[in-house]
Parts: sequence; C-alpha cells; structure tokens
Amino acid sequence: MATISTNPADQAAGTADAPRKAKRRTPGAPKAGRQLHAGPFTYIVLIVFTAVSLFPLIWTAIAASRTNSRLAQTPPPFWFGSNLFSNLQTAWTEANLSTALLNTAIVAGSITIGTVLFSTIAGFAFAKLQFKMKNFLLMLTIGTMMVPPQLSVVPLFLWIADLDWTNHLQAVILPTFVSAFGVFFMRQYLSQALPTEIIEAARVDGASSLRIVWHVVFPAARPAMAVLGMLTFVAAWNDFFWPIIALTQENPTVQVALTSLGRGYIPDESVIMAGALLGTLPLLLVFVIFGKQIVGGIMQGAVKG
Repeated sequence: MATISTNPADQAAGTADAPRKAKRRTPGAPKAGRQLHAGPFTYIVLIVFTAVSLFPLIWTAIAASRTNSRLAQTPPPFWFGSNLFSNLQTAWTEANLSTALLNTAIVAGSITIGTVLFSTIAGFAFAKLQFKMKNFLLMLTIGTMMVPPQLSVVPLFLWIADLDWTNHLQAVILPTFVSAFGVFFMRQYLSQALPTEIIEAARVDGASSLRIVWHVVFPAARPAMAVLGMLTFVAAWNDFFWPIIALTQENPTVQVALTSLGRGYIPDESVIMAGALLGTLPLLLVFVIFGKQIVGGIMQGAVKG
C-alpha cells in the first residue's frame, strides 16, 4: 500500500523538482530559438517544382533557337540551336514589336496605376466610411464580376466607335481602369488591416479625408496594393480578347502583334516562339526588379496582421 510522506523536507524537495521536470524537453522537439533547416527531401521537392515551372520558358527559348523544319522532326530538340538571334530579329521586324512593346507598357502601366489607386480609395470607402446605400452599391459592384466580358463587347465597341477611339490606346485602357475585383480585394484587406481608431484619431487632429487617405490608408494598404498591382500588370500585359477587337496591326499591343507571326500556309513556329519570348522578357524583368519589394511588402503585411 502506497504511503504519503508528511515530512516537510520531502515535500519541499518534491516542489523544487517540479519546475525541473516541467522544463524537460520532449525528445526530438527543436530547442527554443533554434533555426530550422531544410532537409534533403525539401530541396528535392523545390528542385522538381522549379524545373516544372521553368520548363515552358526554357522550351520556348529552345524552339526559338531552332528552325521550323527541325521542330517538325521527331524527337523534338531538347537543347539550344544557332538561330536564336536571327529568329528574334525576324520576329522583331515582322511583328513591329518595338511599337507593340511600347504600347503594351503604356497600357499595362496605366491600367495598373488606375486600378490600384481607385480600388484602394473605393475599398477604403466601403470598409470604413458610412454612407447611404453602402451595402447595395457594394453588392452591385461585386455583381458585375459575374457578368461575362463577352456580353459587353458589342455595346463597348459601339461606344468607342462613337467616340472615334478605334485603334487608339485609350480604348483599351479606360474600360479596365478600375476593376470590381480590385475594389472587393482592397475592401476585404482594409476592413481587417486598418483600425477604425486610427482614422478617428486623425479626424480629431484635424486631418482632411484626402490627407487621411494619403498618410493613413495608403501606408496601411501597401502590401495589398503591391499584390493587386502585380496581378493587374500581368493580366493587362497578357490581355488579348479586347485589344484584338479595339486595335489593329498598325497600333498593336504585344499580344495583337504576335498574331501576325502565325499567318501563312505553313506558320514558322520558331519565329512565333521567338516573338513569344520577346513578349515575355519584360514581365520577367519586372519581377526581377520589383520582386523583392513585392515580397517584402507582403511579408510586412503578414507580420503586422
């Protein structure tokens, strides 16, 4: 039969040993403050996913460096050839890519700036301001996302034709200058990331609405603005459906200009791949230059959240 000791010394010793037992680390658990290291399996998975992600770009470069007859052979080539620069020069000349790249940069940059700016302001209004028919207008904005863009092509084209904007860049920029997705995205972010107390404190200090937006809303929304800007720029750069309707080969964007390379009885696939490579390189350059800032803004927002 177990006995319980009534000796005060034994009880004190047991009490002193309790914290030591509590501090014992579970076998296999990492120590507090210890930096975790990736194992071999992690590196294998990362290498596989990186190779799969880069394969389309590498294959485009390989195809652009070969001839059309070599691409038609079996098996296809899996290494670079000697015709890359000649195919790039042919694509640059035939597709008028100098004008197309400039036009696409103007279109994508304008749409990105407009979408990020106005979506942030509208998202702030829906998230933090009180006004009549607020919920109705928000639901109406979200409802426009459910309308297929194909349904608006005919009235939109008639509208730009009446304004004599056909084959002008504003015909591509203005219809997508603000997106319902951007408004909803910024509204959801600001409703959680921007405390109402900060806005009330700014109003007590005498700040106007414009100053609150510039000094309070924009700094708080910077991580979401970076993500929205990246998504909008990529979508605007790769947009094909509406530009092919509103523009011609005389004043094209990149996606419209590349359609001229596929014409003919036997399309030259190597030249088409060279044009696609030239149209992709500016996007890669943007990610290389601004990728660190975009990821830094996302991580900053995650830490603050």
